[in-house]
Amino acid sequence: MEAVLVIVALIFIAALVLGAYATVKAVGAAKRGVDRKVEQARRAVEDTTLRARTFAQPGATSELAQLRLKLRTSMRATQDALHARVGEDPTLQESIGLFQRLSAHGHELDDELKRLEREPDKVHLARLLPELRARAEQITDSADALRHAARDRASRFSGDDLDSLSQQIDLEAGALRHWTTEDVPRPGTEASETTGTVQEPTRQAITPPGARPVYPWQKKPRPESTT
Repeated sequence: MEAVLVIVALIFIAALVLGAYATVKAVGAAKRGVDRKVEQARRAVEDTTLRARTFAQPGATSELAQLRLKLRTSMRATQDALHARVGEDPTLQESIGLFQRLSAHGHELDDELKRLEREPDKVHLARLLPELRARAEQITDSADALRHAARDRASRFSGDDLDSLSQQIDLEAGALRHWTTEDVPRPGTEASETTGTVQEPTRQAITPPGARPVYPWQKKPRPESTT
């Protein structure tokens, strides 16, 4: 009896532990989902603000906003392209590692550009712009190169697979049509083969004594009268 109680208690404890674990996982997943949505909303607001500044505040402030917007758009597009294809092409893991290193430089530059938006000395800001522009172009060019290479690689693999599939389909279609040249009998062949195979009925070599062959055109003999 005590053993049964122990087993029941262990089952109850295991159920509690599994329930708690499942609850923690569900709460964590929900929190991550909320965090992603909040982050996406925050980035959308920042992008909209940057677009507005490119038109509303001409000069150095407008160029800073353009650089930030171009940098963020390029880095985000490259990140999405690499992560979307790494499941199908594991060799992109190395590209993702390089992109993470590039992202560190991108975040550093974006933070610097954001701080300079509050710079009151416009002359000093104008002197810094050429170097900032060169850094931004170097980062975006590298990100674009990774993204384009990943897309070209995916397109090449898709094209090779399509070419191979088309060749297999052509071979299969040819095999399906093979009956048109071999299975259809040539004119006159069927009749000749049929007549060649017909055998005449076997005849009896020796007629038995007292028996004469009866032909279908002969009349049956009438019976003789006994009177």
